Amino acid sequence: MAEETKKIAEETTPEVVVSETPKPEPENVQDTPEKVADVPVIGESKVEDEKEKGDLVGESNSFKEESNKVDELPNPEQKALAEFKELIQQALNKHEFTSPPLPPPAKEQVSAPAPIEAPEAEPVTKPATESVPVEESGPVTEKTEEKLIPSEKEENPAPAESAPSPPSKEKVEEKVEAVEEIKETIVEVPAVVAVEEPPAKEGEEPKTEENPPPPPPEEVAIWGIPLLADERSDVILLKFLRARDLKVKEAFTMLKNVIAWRKEFKIDELLDEKELGQGLEKKVVYNHGVDKEGHPVCYNAFGEFQDKELYHNTFADKEKLTKFLRWRIQFMEKSIRNLDFSPDGICTFVQVIDLKNSPGLFFFKKELRQATNRALVLLQDNYPEFVAKQVFINVPWWYPAYYRMINATFTTRTKSKFVFAGPSRSAETLFKYIAPEQVPAQYGGLSKEGEQEFTNAEPATEEIIKPASKHTIEFPVTEKCTLVWEARVTGWEVSYGAEFVPSAEGGYTILIEKSRKVGANESVISTSYKASEPGKVVIAFDNQTSKKKKLVYRSKNKLSDC
Repeated sequence: MAEETKKIAEETTPEVVVSETPKPEPENVQDTPEKVADVPVIGESKVEDEKEKGDLVGESNSFKEESNKVDELPNPEQKALAEFKELIQQALNKHEFTSPPLPPPAKEQVSAPAPIEAPEAEPVTKPATESVPVEESGPVTEKTEEKLIPSEKEENPAPAESAPSPPSKEKVEEKVEAVEEIKETIVEVPAVVAVEEPPAKEGEEPKTEENPPPPPPEEVAIWGIPLLADERSDVILLKFLRARDLKVKEAFTMLKNVIAWRKEFKIDELLDEKELGQGLEKKVVYNHGVDKEGHPVCYNAFGEFQDKELYHNTFADKEKLTKFLRWRIQFMEKSIRNLDFSPDGICTFVQVIDLKNSPGLFFFKKELRQATNRALVLLQDNYPEFVAKQVFINVPWWYPAYYRMINATFTTRTKSKFVFAGPSRSAETLFKYIAPEQVPAQYGGLSKEGEQEFTNAEPATEEIIKPASKHTIEFPVTEKCTLVWEARVTGWEVSYGAEFVPSAEGGYTILIEKSRKVGANESVISTSYKASEPGKVVIAFDNQTSKKKKLVYRSKNKLSDC
C-alpha cells in the first residue's frame, strides 16, 4: 500500500510544473526593427549617384530653358521623373498627402505572453486500501485529497498495521498553497460559440468571407493640375526635380511640403478673397505684356512705396503686413492659372525688378524689408522653377558690392537667370528680351495704358543713332489717308522734327513739327498727319552727344479717315 500511495503522489506532482508561465525570449522582439532598417528606400540610390556626379547645371552666362517633352529629356531626367512618379503613386495609394502626419512612434513595451492553461489532472482510479483522514481540512483540502486518494474503497481492506502513516498537516497545507498559486496563473479562455449560418438556398452560392477592398488612391491637384493625371503633371513634376538638381528624394519631400503649406495657407479660399491689394494694383507688382519668347512679364516696382500714404496703408501694423503677403501670394496664384502647362506651352515668367530709389527704402524701412524677405522665402519654397529670367534694372552703384555678399546663397542655376543693368542701360537691356512695343513707357518702351492708336500686338522697329550724327526715317504715303506714328529715343537729349514731302514735282514741303530738343524725361512722341496727296513723311533726329542712342518707332495708315 505504501508503494501505491507513493506512486500516486509522484504522478500528481508534475502537474504543478506544467502550469508554470513560460518566459519570453527577448531575441525575437529585436528582430523587427533590424529588418525595417535594412529595407531599401526607393530613389535612395539615385540620390547617392547624383551626389557623386556633382552639380547637374554648370556655370553659364545665360540660362536657357530645358524642354518639357518627356521623349526629348536627357536620360538622367527621364529616369528621375519615372522614379519620382513611382514615389508619388505610392503616396497617393497610402493617402500620405491629405492624411495628418503620424505622431513619433513610442517605444515598444515587451509584454509577457499569456500563460498557457494547464490541463486538469485526471483523478487516479487505482484502488486504495483505506481512505486517509485529514484533520481540520477546509473545502480546498477536500478537493486536493480527492485527487490524491481514490474515492472507491476495496471490499477487503488491509490490516491497520500495513497502512501508511497519514500525511502531516504542514505538508497538506503546502500542497494547498501550491494549487492556489497554480489557479491564480491560469487564465480562463471563454468558449467560442459557433454561430450557424442558415443554409444557402437552392441556386445560391455559399457566402465566403472577403476582406474589404482597399480605398481608392487619393486625388491631389496643384495649380489646378491633378498629380499623375496627364502630361501636364509631368511638366509640374519636372519643376520640382530641377529645383532639387534631379534628386528624387529631396524633390518628393519638397512636393509634400508644398501641398501641406497650400492646405495650411488655404490657397483655394485665398483665390476668392476680394479686398486684398487695394492701392497696389498696377503700381507695385503687376503683369504687363510678354517677352520675345512669349513668357508673361511681371514687374516689381518697390520704389512706389516712397508714397508715405501707400506705405502706411500697407505696412502700418501686423494685420496689414499679413494682408500684403496674402495679396502677393494671391497675385502669384492667379498669374500661374493663366500659364500653359502642356509640354509645348509657356509655364514660366520673366521677372523685372526695378531698384530705383531702393537704398533708402530697403536700408531704412524695416517693415518693407521684412515683408519682402518673407514674401521671397514663400515664393522660393513653394513655387519652384517659375522664373525663366530675372532682370534687375536701375541698379544703383552700391548694389554690385551687396550682391557679392549674398552671391553664395544662390545656386548656379539661379544665378544663371540673373541680368543686371544700371539706369543708363535699363531700356536697352530690356529690349534684348522684350520687344519695345511690349515694354511699359516708364521703362523706355512704347506701351501705354488706356486707349491708344497702337496696340501691343503691332510691332516696332529698332535702329541705332550714331554719336554726333543725324538720322532720318521715311514713311511713304501712297494715297489720301491719315498717317499715325510713334517714336522714342532712349535717354533722348537729341533734336527731333517732322515734315511732309509730296511726290509731285514742284510740290511744297509741309512742316509738320519744328525741330526741337527732346529732354531725357520725355516719353513717347505720338503724332499724326492727314495727307491730301501722295508723298512721304520724313522724321529727322540729330544726336549731338558722344553716345549712341537706341531709336524705336512704328507707323500705320488709317484709311477710314480719308
